[in-house]
Amino acid sequence: DHRVKSSLNYNQRQLSKLSVAKDLGDSVGFLAGSLSDRLPLWGALLVGAFQNLIGYGWVWLIVTGRAPVLPLWAMYILIFVGNNGETYFNTAALVSCVQNFPKSRGPVVGILKGFAGLSGAILTQIYTMINFPDQASLIFMIAVGPAMVVIALMFIIRPVGGHRQVRPSDGLSFTFIYSVCLLLAAYLMGVMLLEDLVSVSHTLVTIFTVILFFLLITPIIVPIALSFSEEPRDPVEEVLLPKLEQQEAGKPEQSDQEHEVIFSEVEDEKPVEVDLLPASERQKRIAQLQAELFQAAAKGAVRVKRKRGPHRGEDFTLMQALIKADFWLIFFSLLLGSGSGLTVIDNLGQMSQSLGYDNTHIFVSMISIWNFLGRVGGGYFSEIIVRDHAYPRPVSMAVAQLVMAVGHVFFAMGWPGAMYIGTLLIGLGYGAHWAIVPAAASELFGLKKFGALYNFLTLANPAGSLVFSGVIASSIYDHEAEKQAHQHHIQLQMSGLLFSGLYGQDEVLKCEGSVCFFLTSMIMSGFCVIAAVLSMILVYRTKTVYANLYGKSRT
Repeated sequence: DHRVKSSLNYNQRQLSKLSVAKDLGDSVGFLAGSLSDRLPLWGALLVGAFQNLIGYGWVWLIVTGRAPVLPLWAMYILIFVGNNGETYFNTAALVSCVQNFPKSRGPVVGILKGFAGLSGAILTQIYTMINFPDQASLIFMIAVGPAMVVIALMFIIRPVGGHRQVRPSDGLSFTFIYSVCLLLAAYLMGVMLLEDLVSVSHTLVTIFTVILFFLLITPIIVPIALSFSEEPRDPVEEVLLPKLEQQEAGKPEQSDQEHEVIFSEVEDEKPVEVDLLPASERQKRIAQLQAELFQAAAKGAVRVKRKRGPHRGEDFTLMQALIKADFWLIFFSLLLGSGSGLTVIDNLGQMSQSLGYDNTHIFVSMISIWNFLGRVGGGYFSEIIVRDHAYPRPVSMAVAQLVMAVGHVFFAMGWPGAMYIGTLLIGLGYGAHWAIVPAAASELFGLKKFGALYNFLTLANPAGSLVFSGVIASSIYDHEAEKQAHQHHIQLQMSGLLFSGLYGQDEVLKCEGSVCFFLTSMIMSGFCVIAAVLSMILVYRTKTVYANLYGKSRT
């Protein structure tokens, strides 16, 4: 940002517009979602790598004087295009892994989103180690680095048909990766705090970065070890994505469609008391009812009505999902919860300064680590809820939102040490959203169009931030700052020191004390409670779906 500002002579307002373009590029993933459904995943990844290279590469050429300076609107488009490449990487990784591990969606999404959240801290560490002569080199690294990595790995990132869904070693494998995640979070926090507080030599930075690389590649031990060990086939294991394989082989889908219609008919016709039975008995009764419907339909005794759309747990298109109340409950719960969390992250510098902290970098470093742990932990604990108790995953989102509501209260009160506790609670709660929501969306609306559904839901994040940060937080902060400036001016006049000529038409308004963000934080705390209520309504509405999805695995 500093290099772009100085080399192109931009003022702060113009630079802020470029930051908005960056945030929009990161959030608007419609094209990535649509292409991931139509192209092979390597094709979508290649498009993302191309966008990343063109967008940031052109900015680097302009900043270093190798290309002519473009007007601000053109720079806006370049930065949007460059950062939008990231949505392709996110979508491809999530779509392939959720399809490859449909019985472990929570842990997989949590780990992926966790590492995505750490990418900024990791790139900063690499940049510090390489010790480039100028800051423009960072733009070059952002343009070329991700594109090279993606092109090298794009054929590996794909749904792997024919492999088994569940291995006996899965529990041990995930435990190992979780251990690496915790170790990585603790290590990164230690390194960032040390580099913030103490002047560290370049040799030490290099050693830190080498250890970081070692920790990052450690999880590859899991697939390597599994490829050399043959496991006995468990009779309960299922073939991964059999429907997709049949469709790719060109087999007709008529029987599948009839099966789906019969299944939907079962959902409509089954007595209410069936849902109250134990899981094993419920499955038997549903199978019996389904068999009876098949026979009756075959004889023509029953005319099975064609359903107007899929039921919960089946594959939805985006347009089908948009008319469902469950989808909008997830969207608005995410908007209120993650939007308030992003507002804290965006305003963390001002919040810490208003409470009298000088070194704001510590809190920025800390919240990125808590965000990482929230994503990993959110996936882990939500999976326990669905796997062991067959209870709806959104209940874990409600818990995360209540945790955030408490965190906002700590920020509002401004007690001694409140910044540390507030940062911890908001970071964990905000991060948990991004492990829970993608997994829940894939369970309720299917895997077939998951890319488009996920990228629509991510729009809740900037929409919430726009309302909370752009309207509420900034307006209240400016109001309190003006009030303090006015009081200060009156005090100067009363003491006889009339500096009205010198005192600030151009002076930057600054607010001090917990009052600056008190009202904002209390409003956001209230919105988090509303988000938790929306999540619990979703829990109530989806109990049957989760009982059908996960009840069988418990028997």
